[in-house]
Amino acid sequence: MGHNPDALRAFLAWGSYVLRRTQLVPREREILILRVGHLCNSGYEWAQHVRLARLVGVSEDEIAAVRVGPTAALWNTRVRVLLEAADELQQDHFVSDPTWLALRTLLSPRQCMDVVFVVGHYVQVCMMLNTFGVQLDPGLDATE
Repeated sequence: MGHNPDALRAFLAWGSYVLRRTQLVPREREILILRVGHLCNSGYEWAQHVRLARLVGVSEDEIAAVRVGPTAALWNTRVRVLLEAADELQQDHFVSDPTWLALRTLLSPRQCMDVVFVVGHYVQVCMMLNTFGVQLDPGLDATE
């Protein structure tokens, strides 16, 4: 991205909103990001956000369950619906009416939009990381 400073500045501004200013609970935001990293086979994204997820209270069992997805037994209804939305966005680029209705019963309209923003942004991040061949930072493990 350093080869395109204009794109980098715009990307960082949007990324700052998605990472720091959405109305999603940080724990739930990180679960969504981990799911995207897993679905996109992005070891870099997975490893970076496992570290961040731990910092906001995501347990080791939950981190493992992110790989299973919305059918993992330990999820409450809210997280299950968030994961269903992430899966649908990744697979179909659209949240189905039943999942959207479920989101709307659990979240504010702005939070529902933020789910789409987080998933969409991190799909793009994973595409860039994977395509540009970004390697893991020392000490990170994509298999955790």
